[in-house]
Amino acid sequence: MKISIGLFFGGKSVEHEVSIISALQALRNFDANKYDVTPVYIARNGYFYVGEKLRNIADFRDIPSLLTECRRVIPTATESNRVELHGFPFTARLFGKSSKALATIDIAFPIVHGTNVEDGALQGYLQTLGLPIAGPGVCAAALGMDKYVQKALYRAAGLPVLNAVKFTAREFGLNQSAVSAQIESEVGYPLVVKPLNLGSSIGVKLANDRAELESAIEFAAEFCPVLLAEKAAVNPREINCAVLGDRDFAKASECEEPLGLGDILSYDDKYSVGAKDGTKGMASLKRLLPAPITPEQRTRIQDYAVRAFQTLDCSGTARVDFLIDGVTEEIRVNEINTIPGSLSFYLWEASGIKYPALLDEMVTLALKRARETAEHSYEIKTGILSAFTGGSKTGKLKG
Repeated sequence: MKISIGLFFGGKSVEHEVSIISALQALRNFDANKYDVTPVYIARNGYFYVGEKLRNIADFRDIPSLLTECRRVIPTATESNRVELHGFPFTARLFGKSSKALATIDIAFPIVHGTNVEDGALQGYLQTLGLPIAGPGVCAAALGMDKYVQKALYRAAGLPVLNAVKFTAREFGLNQSAVSAQIESEVGYPLVVKPLNLGSSIGVKLANDRAELESAIEFAAEFCPVLLAEKAAVNPREINCAVLGDRDFAKASECEEPLGLGDILSYDDKYSVGAKDGTKGMASLKRLLPAPITPEQRTRIQDYAVRAFQTLDCSGTARVDFLIDGVTEEIRVNEINTIPGSLSFYLWEASGIKYPALLDEMVTLALKRARETAEHSYEIKTGILSAFTGGSKTGKLKG
């Protein structure tokens, strides 16, 4: 019997389009002999849609028109621990009859990027429905999007990270000179300003002096109210390494060195350069794979990557990004991407794991976590309610 997969993508995020590309790449690689996959598109307003047109990336060039040929749905939990997708407006009990579900899901497979979807919000909703989830759980997803907390946990785990200061756009607006002075004192130039919880290099700028710092803060504040000023490595090389597994066992992929066109690898570098048909996502990025690093550097980066992954209790596959200082050659953990663009399938293919096998492993890990969760008790007998008397405002316990 095939496993029914709900492939969730889109959402209210600046990385909305990237999610579409990543998800439709995966859709083409699920083994049709093992899985029935239902694409579930999350529009920018948070509505869920299903429809055959969602399988074709060309139809996403005009999303309003696309959605007129799709059906808005509401996910509903069932007693059989599955989730049904019913058409909206929901008419399940109208005149005593049940409406027919448009699709039934055994496992949720979110391929989403950015705030409101990759940050634990979607995972929490799916968990409440009782669905096994491929990829990070609620806590890991939230930690993976908070660059400051993530950095603090890595430092506590003994992983090397760059120094940083967290501040708000409001603090900067109220006292621009004081915030700038604090950043200069605690971080120093050169530095990078970035939104606290975005990916794909969105809102990121390098600063070498006070004027560039303040300009970078104003730019980053367009995307997030909480910001990070982080020490920049000198003439850095970026090295990426993916990890696959969970808290019990995880393995690292081959390493890559992405090649950008400027001081910072930009959104266009990652998703536009070399992409002719808009379907390649991160796979279109110019890169050196394997990365031209020493065997010692490769071993250290792979070890750091697994430790970073398990420090946040991740599951599925994630990509950990590193910076190698061009002068000191120090290796620093930059950040983790708990649901990386294109699921970093190209890194796994370079490591001997084809994309369909990667998806199989992620489904297996989701089912494993669901079994472990089901073994836990979520109820204790206290007798509190039976001992409660009176109304909601005046009630009290007996005794």
